[in-house]
Amino acid sequence: MTQQFNWAREGDKLMLSGELDQDLLNPLWDARHDAMQGVALIDLSNVTRVDTAGVALLVHLVAEGKKQGAAVALSGVSEKVLTLVQLYNLPEDILPR
Repeated sequence: MTQQFNWAREGDKLMLSGELDQDLLNPLWDARHDAMQGVALIDLSNVTRVDTAGVALLVHLVAEGKKQGAAVALSGVSEKVLTLVQLYNLPEDILPR
């Protein structure tokens, strides 16, 4: 059963929760510019599942934050996310923690 995917802003933190996968991430993709305004930390503590599309979105969110002049870091990064980053041979700093 697929969960919902939600995000919320709290100060300079973007908190993600639920399943970050290709079937559920389109609303955040569409709102990524506004969602990343002033964000310095993306909290993944409540994310239950991430697929490759979710990793791609995280990479784009970090890049969007950098484009806006913020040094964005991630917290609560699961081993599954790190494994996907390694499998795709992405640079270690692509998702800063």
